[in-house]
Amino acid sequence: MNAKEGLQFDYKAKRTVRDFYKSLTKTASKFNINPLSTINYPFPYNISLGIWDMQTKLKENVADWENLHIAQSKRKTYLASKQVHYTGSSLYYIPVIPLYKMIKDPERKRNARLLLSVFSYLHSIANVPYYRNESSYLYYHYEMHREWVEQDEEEEEDAMGDIVKAEIIGDSILKKLQNPFNLNVFEQRLRLFNKVDDFDRDCWMIANEAYALYNAYPKESIFRNSLIPEINPYDDDERIIRMDQYISFYAEDKGWLYNNIKETVNNEFNECSQIEVPTIFTPIDGSRIAGYTLDFEKRFFNLLCDLCTLLYDYK
Repeated sequence: MNAKEGLQFDYKAKRTVRDFYKSLTKTASKFNINPLSTINYPFPYNISLGIWDMQTKLKENVADWENLHIAQSKRKTYLASKQVHYTGSSLYYIPVIPLYKMIKDPERKRNARLLLSVFSYLHSIANVPYYRNESSYLYYHYEMHREWVEQDEEEEEDAMGDIVKAEIIGDSILKKLQNPFNLNVFEQRLRLFNKVDDFDRDCWMIANEAYALYNAYPKESIFRNSLIPEINPYDDDERIIRMDQYISFYAEDKGWLYNNIKETVNNEFNECSQIEVPTIFTPIDGSRIAGYTLDFEKRFFNLLCDLCTLLYDYK
């Protein structure tokens, strides 16, 4: 380390220590706790000891207290509690073939156009993976099943038919989602949409919430607050389900191909011990940090649930 790097490190360390004790003092005052004085210990032991002491006293004095963390934003270091949006054990897989069927149905074309804008937002802005993109988790599973069918002479012809359908329709819909026109006319489609029956109203409500999210969070990805859990470095078998593995577009929710991919994915996930979920660290001293909420994630997963239910029930 040269002199300049040493000065930079010293400045960062001093700023970290300053911010830490400032947050520690506010936290102690908020919970009426007398913290151990650790300021005369060397860095970073002073901070580690201070966190241990405060964590111990919080558990003794605050009901249902779990964990204390030290977190950093771009500008400061602070004591924080962890907030998590639990996604459960659901697969948030959005089928595209029902949308394709709507496009071909003269009575539902206007529904299809509205949902195309929703799909475009989910893929182009919120970054929901698409099974025909080679970088996606499900792309591998679809390709793997194609290879199995090609190598198995006894496999039914319907199996390859499902695969070809999933590929052709998937590529067709993907081109539409990548067309910026569908986002440009989102508001117009929503405003001019005529609600005739219950299906129309359900489509409009889902599209309205998607557009509201798009307006409120115009550049946010669903992975913005994803946090991979810590794993045991001594356990080689410990595995994690990533968010990009349980959130995706896929072909459809029926047929030979769907049943086999679902079984393969579930078997793979059953071997995992942890799951990646949206996570933030909120200052417990009462201070606020702009943008540190899980409002977007909560609304987004509710939107996915409603959209999937609508598409699963469509014919």
